[in-house]
Amino acid sequence: MRIARLNHAPELFFSLQGEGINAGAPATFLRLAGCNLHCAWCDSKHAWTNPISLPPCDLAKRLLSMPAKRIIITGGEPLLQADELADLLTLLPSDYMIEVETNGTILPPQQLLARVAQWNVSPKLPNAGNAPDSILTPVLTTFAALPNSWFKFVVTGENDWSDIAQLNLPPEKILLMPCAADRDSYRRLIPIVADICLAHHVRLSPRLHIELWDTRPGV
Repeated sequence: MRIARLNHAPELFFSLQGEGINAGAPATFLRLAGCNLHCAWCDSKHAWTNPISLPPCDLAKRLLSMPAKRIIITGGEPLLQADELADLLTLLPSDYMIEVETNGTILPPQQLLARVAQWNVSPKLPNAGNAPDSILTPVLTTFAALPNSWFKFVVTGENDWSDIAQLNLPPEKILLMPCAADRDSYRRLIPIVADICLAHHVRLSPRLHIELWDTRPGV
């Protein structure tokens, strides 16, 4: 498998889930390398290139040595390695709770649907600077039908809401979070995003890793 490289080592660390409905939960993070999108504000551009390769069996041993049974698979875009990821998850005990972060452009295979406990889908709005076809409505509709899916949107202001509304996703599954890469911009923007959430009756997602550790990577 292709793993993101951080400080000359595979990016695998123990921290708190910073975003989404499980924000604050202790978890092991595994960042896979490679992405099919290139968001202007991406905070993990190092995952796009220069990966470290590990076979699933070696990676499973590393995951089993970590202190948390909640594992967050992030990227990059993890579903670019869907088959290898499915092989990896067969090597983990069934009581390990697996969350996958995805941009919602790739449908997961059945093996992953049967094993993953939670899908954190983050469609990229025009504010990310990708091509217009980076939002694939049929894929998002499929994810929306799953009982264990949530949709996280990075927003810069009220103008982003119209792009979200066009997707016709269940409001109870939508979370909004500030487009912020550092603590100062996060604190400035989160009250604005909170007002948007109140106006449209959707959830606010924190970004605890930014509030706690600012721009420090690998946390």
